[in-house]
Amino acid sequence: MTDVRIDQTAQPTGTSYRQARRSGMPMNACKKRPTIFPWPPVLLVTAVIAGLVLGHNAPYEITFPMARPSGLALIVTGLLIDIWAMAALRKARTTIWPNRSSSHLVVNGPFSYTRNPIYISNVMLLLGAGLLLGNFWFIPLAVIDAVLTYFLAIRREEKHLNANFGYKYEAYCRAVRRWI
Repeated sequence: MTDVRIDQTAQPTGTSYRQARRSGMPMNACKKRPTIFPWPPVLLVTAVIAGLVLGHNAPYEITFPMARPSGLALIVTGLLIDIWAMAALRKARTTIWPNRSSSHLVVNGPFSYTRNPIYISNVMLLLGAGLLLGNFWFIPLAVIDAVLTYFLAIRREEKHLNANFGYKYEAYCRAVRRWI
């Protein structure tokens, strides 16, 4: 576990000069909300539907003996991480929605291990579903989900958090990895 020594209840403070200079959008836009559309949950649901449709129309089975137990373990672990992350966000009284403005910088719970525990759990859920169902299509869809989540959500969320929390967020980024 990474020891993150940052004010656990950091309130928005402003922007760093470096972030303001690098950003391609006005800082006020970043400060209000990271994005207009809640991409990550939509991407997850779309990937599940695509995996089921592809598995039905073009079956490509996973047949190794431990696939189902491994898939179940990934799903349970992913759900537990999701619940833990959402509980940490709720405890800090900030939003769980990726398109809403964050009122607090959450650095405890699963956020002390990774800056994006919910998105990691989404990937785990997709991989677990593929293994549990014996459907190979979920594996490339999990990778696609992670890449699209990065480009459509994470980059903007990072700008939003930096615009709102400045040096505290930069210190958090130095202490905790984006993924794992």
